[in-house]
Amino acid sequence: MPDTASFIFDVHLDLSMNALEWNRDLSRPLDEIREREAGQTDKPDRGQGTVSLPEMRRGNIGLCVGTQIARYTKRHNPLPGWHSPAQAWAQTQGQLAWYREMEQQGKLAQITNLEQLETHLAKWKSDPTESLPVGYVLSLEGADSMVTLGHLEQAYASGLRALGPAHYGPGTYAPGTDESGPLGQAGPDLLREMERLGIILDVTHLSDESLDQAMDLFGGTVWASHCNCRALVPGDRQLSDEQLKRVIERDGVIGAAFDAWMLIPDWQRGVTTPESSGVALSHVVDHIDYVCQLAGDAKHACIGTDLDGGFGREQSPGD
Repeated sequence: MPDTASFIFDVHLDLSMNALEWNRDLSRPLDEIREREAGQTDKPDRGQGTVSLPEMRRGNIGLCVGTQIARYTKRHNPLPGWHSPAQAWAQTQGQLAWYREMEQQGKLAQITNLEQLETHLAKWKSDPTESLPVGYVLSLEGADSMVTLGHLEQAYASGLRALGPAHYGPGTYAPGTDESGPLGQAGPDLLREMERLGIILDVTHLSDESLDQAMDLFGGTVWASHCNCRALVPGDRQLSDEQLKRVIERDGVIGAAFDAWMLIPDWQRGVTTPESSGVALSHVVDHIDYVCQLAGDAKHACIGTDLDGGFGREQSPGD
């Protein structure tokens, strides 16, 4: 029986991306996943993974926000991605199929409403964790795969409950990290449809200007699933004090990310290491505490670890 005081909700994990793009069987023990990747070099974090469903159960991470992700890249965009929105949509549907199979096997349980959440929490309060499915709320990271707004309604019917319009670089609906500028032409319509359906707006990755616009236009629930504090680590991937305050004023939460380059300044990918930098969980605490001090309470800080979100132990807190 789990210690309910330590029940953990991680509001950002790229589970389906790891299952399909990284070809990781997340139902297996982590040591086995790492061993199968020994010697592989196609991804920078091969053999360095940190997430599997057995490990989540062992750590009392009984609930997460599990993502879908598929970028559409236009010609001359150097970022990796699909060459049409239709292909990106198909990728997200393959990811959805993986979630469904994990549900069929009793390893995951989709949470789409309050009744399902309460039932899931009650099971984790009373039953042995090793026999329980991990709960997940379905989110979409980057909206490029929304071929039309009708696809958004279809996604909602499949359980989508949160959406971040942008990821890295230019996007159909909004520019993301490392880009500047306002919402795309179809961005306001996307936000209106999200609000109508009751889909949470995730402001993570939005450019500064598009974030301001989105907060002005969108009247529904808002969160920042995996963002840290720009005051502690400069850069547009983090949120400024003003942006943090806007999320807090909307009664949203900010999930602290565990990606090392977002935790401490001057991290160089592929060069800096946890050992050389001393990056640790205490740095995660620094970002959480900063949000709490800004809010004046502890109601708006959470964790959105983003662990195995394209990085592994080589770019995570050393402890």
